[in-house]
Amino acid sequence: MTTSRGRRSRLGVVLAAALTLPSLAAPRAQQVPAPKPSVVVYKSPTCGCCSKWVDHMRTSGFDVKTLDVEDVDTVKRTYGVPPALGSCHTALVGGYVVEGHVPADAITRLLRERPKVGGLAVPGMPVGSPGMEVAGRRDPYSIMSFEKTGDYTVYERR
Repeated sequence: MTTSRGRRSRLGVVLAAALTLPSLAAPRAQQVPAPKPSVVVYKSPTCGCCSKWVDHMRTSGFDVKTLDVEDVDTVKRTYGVPPALGSCHTALVGGYVVEGHVPADAITRLLRERPKVGGLAVPGMPVGSPGMEVAGRRDPYSIMSFEKTGDYTVYERR
């Protein structure tokens, strides 16, 4: 003879098992990072450091398409890169312009925060920036944010 206390105890075990089994059988949803937007890079066909920067971007998870152009300065003017911030290649990503050897993590931050700027630039070709690595040497440099009006300011220092 089963007592009412025994029935409640068995009912509790069955209920607990019923609630637990679906969670064991179903795979847990994993946080899958959103894919990074494609990057289009305008560069000179003979520039080796541009190719190294493209490799840096690909290694960081970006899908990169390169377009070799003879006149990169025309591209810079078309997309509003201030002349003082010029470098050797110009890229478009997620609605922004990226000029020069901007690190991928700074671009990821830009895309995450979505500030109201035209883009980012690393003026010149500072040693130690992505694509400009030299063993045993790293010069400090600034990552600049800029507007298509020509205004710019320091976004980050490295």
